[in-house]
Amino acid sequence: MSKNPLIDYPGLPPFSDIRAEHVEPAVQALIADGRARIKQLLESDGPFTWDSLVNALDEEDDRLSKAFGPAGHLNAVAQDEALRNAYNACLPQLSEYGTEVGQNAELFRAYQSIRESKEFAELTPAQQKDLDDTLRDFHLSGVDLPADKKAQYMENSKRLSELTSAFSDAVLDATQSWQLHITDPAQLEGVPEVALSGAADKARENGLEGWLLTLDFPCYYAVICHARNRTLREEIYRAYSTRASDQGPDGGKFDNSVRMNEILKLRHAQAQLLGFANYAERSLATKMARSVDEVLNFLRDLARRAKPQAEKELAELHAFAQEQGAGELAAWDIAFWSERLREARYSISEEELRPWFPAEKVISGMFAVVEKLFGVRLAARNDVDTWHPDVCYYDVFDESGALMAGFYLDMYARTGKRGGAWMDDCQVRRRRRDGTLQLPVAYLTCNFAPPAGGRPGLLTHDEVVTLFHEFGHGLHHMLTEQEVSGISGINGVAWDAVELPSQFMENWCWTEEGIRLISGHYETGEPLPREKLEKMLAAKNFQSAMGMVRQLEFSLFDMRIHAEYQDGLNIQQVLDEVREEVAVIRPPAFNRFQNSFGHIFAGGYAAGYYSYKWAEVLSADAYARFEEEGIFNADTGRDFRRHILSQGGSREPMELFVAFRGREPSVEPLLRHSGIAA
Repeated sequence: MSKNPLIDYPGLPPFSDIRAEHVEPAVQALIADGRARIKQLLESDGPFTWDSLVNALDEEDDRLSKAFGPAGHLNAVAQDEALRNAYNACLPQLSEYGTEVGQNAELFRAYQSIRESKEFAELTPAQQKDLDDTLRDFHLSGVDLPADKKAQYMENSKRLSELTSAFSDAVLDATQSWQLHITDPAQLEGVPEVALSGAADKARENGLEGWLLTLDFPCYYAVICHARNRTLREEIYRAYSTRASDQGPDGGKFDNSVRMNEILKLRHAQAQLLGFANYAERSLATKMARSVDEVLNFLRDLARRAKPQAEKELAELHAFAQEQGAGELAAWDIAFWSERLREARYSISEEELRPWFPAEKVISGMFAVVEKLFGVRLAARNDVDTWHPDVCYYDVFDESGALMAGFYLDMYARTGKRGGAWMDDCQVRRRRRDGTLQLPVAYLTCNFAPPAGGRPGLLTHDEVVTLFHEFGHGLHHMLTEQEVSGISGINGVAWDAVELPSQFMENWCWTEEGIRLISGHYETGEPLPREKLEKMLAAKNFQSAMGMVRQLEFSLFDMRIHAEYQDGLNIQQVLDEVREEVAVIRPPAFNRFQNSFGHIFAGGYAAGYYSYKWAEVLSADAYARFEEEGIFNADTGRDFRRHILSQGGSREPMELFVAFRGREPSVEPLLRHSGIAA
């Protein structure tokens, strides 16, 4: 058999050589290596040291991460059945290995011996933080449990890894199973040209005339916001809002309901095995927020401030729509009439702005913003192996011209690619045992409408904001100066602080100086005209309170189902109660938003979705310093890089924030930036 390309590749992942049949053998071999290495180390003569134990095992973990990481990434962006099966076959094995390591009492004592040794005082603060985090995580993996409970914890962990992956697969399958073939152009009146071109291309790919609509978000969003055909809007809304549920157009074929209940049950059981009352408490054990009550009070305080304005915004929308003869608004009318109100009030629309935000100009402008702020330089490379022709790779250089990081950028939606936008690490910055430095590499993934009809990829301003958000995560990963994996980049960062850099970067999409850098008409290159700029900025906080209470609805729902879980919990009932408390828009009874809520049922945000709002307080206040000192003030930018981006998880988030801001955060800048009265 030929050498497995996933084992010990020396540089960037060899994507074009990776096959589904490589994945499980590589993972099994590296898990076996890890087990053998742990056994060898524990049988060796002590005493244990940082280098002989922590760094040695970090080397094994890095090999496993670098093997499974590309496979997991391909499963998210270029999935086929063979790859899905290979990926899913590895999950219980990886979960079992991770839990086994975390519950190894002898290994725990070896780490503890370093903590209690004279060497600990000689370690760097970052190494000390990493060691303390590791000891905490041993406890959170059940190292203190008796044998029977350890076994139960491991079985639960394996099952959870299977369920969360199956949840994501069901959402992808449900999304891709729905198509609507249209041949009459009158049915698509109002749908923007960019979306029509994409739908026409999709039809041609399938050997059809006319247009093929899908539930990929760019297509769905274009129809729900702009199609004048109300029946069409209702049809696509029903299909999108019932994905992976018993209400879906597929007859419940991909229904996630049973999985969701089992996920919650197992998380609750895991938390109770560890001595927590519920999974919400377990989740907060590694976060800035100290208690469930603190989070709930934070969210409800924001709701109290935002809901009156949100109710006013909704009343204005209803009044406007009725003036236009719309009658009573249904769920599939809200986005459509919101866009018409935005156009009427500000004479501007998201679609109207697309020609001024071609993808290449936005990317080059974003790089210019980052270079001004943080003193780094970014440059494209054409010799890197990728998984799709649309994917680009970029190097990141420091002020001296030395290479410091790299990233893959995958911008466009396509078949086999999971929806949404995210940053993930390809490899972390770490000092290897041989003394060499491994540089950080990131994956940046979006799902924008691809180039169509002979035009380049054109972004809405909202999509530009999304790109900046994900790039903020990427900067946190790539500009780290930490050399210990566990606290490098976003590793070791409390989850309710991890959104600080991403939300912080969004601000440069809303300044005249920033927009000058990221805009230019795709045909003429002319900058965004001043009158459009002024209208866009005036519309910045259009329905901002409605948007805020929607996020608070998600956050409260997430926290409550994890804090209040008991057998027989009715997920829909909790969501209905939350909507009664904070929402201003009540979806129809058939809506099953929760069945595709991957952030909490398949991602890292379980009992942590509040982190978006929590970190937004931090990011708004951090940006307020730039408002005071100049939004491209290089000294302020270097301070943000030095105190936030470079530090990773080496210190507590509040300590880092105070070092940058000079004080603890205030909620007032968030309210001001959102246009909500303090």
